[in-house]
Amino acid sequence: MKRIFIAFFAVILFASGVQNAQSSTIKKELFLTTTDCTKIAINHYKTGHNEVVIMAPGWFMSKDSKPFKHMAEDFSQNYDVIALDFRGHCKSSGTFTFTAREPEDLRTVVCYAKNQYKKVYLIGFSLGGATAVIHTANCKNIDKLILVSAPVSFDKIENEMWKKEAFIPTLQKCELSRWVSVRPGKFWLKKISPIDVIQTISPTPILIIAGEKDPTVHPWHAKALYDKAKEPKKLIIIKDGIHAEDLYLKDPKNFVNTCTQWIKTN
Repeated sequence: MKRIFIAFFAVILFASGVQNAQSSTIKKELFLTTTDCTKIAINHYKTGHNEVVIMAPGWFMSKDSKPFKHMAEDFSQNYDVIALDFRGHCKSSGTFTFTAREPEDLRTVVCYAKNQYKKVYLIGFSLGGATAVIHTANCKNIDKLILVSAPVSFDKIENEMWKKEAFIPTLQKCELSRWVSVRPGKFWLKKISPIDVIQTISPTPILIIAGEKDPTVHPWHAKALYDKAKEPKKLIIIKDGIHAEDLYLKDPKNFVNTCTQWIKTN
């Protein structure tokens, strides 16, 4: 009987420890102001690390979208995490300009992170990836860069939304409150093309990830960016994968492990 009680209390203590570990993550929503007076909303997940992963979602996605909330929680096992709403999305102010002015949003968030962390890693999805390239080329203040389904330029995106490969995943991720809060702006503004500046990022290591069957940003974009980039670099084409955060949803554990192992070993 004594052994049973000891085992019982051991289980209780273990469960309490797990609960405390899970509750050690502190998530705060904050607002940062850019130089052009745009309010940028961020979720800051603090887990006590001295390295941070900044997640930059693409068009129509948000820091509060379910895939990015789950992804942030997964990455927070090894890093602190900051996820943002680009201008014109959800709780940030302004209108979205399709990479013309969004690099200023990212510059503001990265500056905020640089004041707190030893290392800053940036992972950009789709147009968030394009913005990540432009920012890193301009500012040279990122320790490692991961691009997921990033296009070579805005005007080269195929965006074949009528195909079932794009339409069905979009419906599956439908969050009405998020969709109605997106505010597109002047899409005709002059933009920097990632393919024109990615070679200037060196020596920042770059991991480029793309889906083999991406209907929005075809995998040739990733190959072209990889060919133009300088070492150190790595290209991963995910078999049967589609677009951006869908590559995470396809296999969350493998996606996060791939990114984490690359950060640790490169």
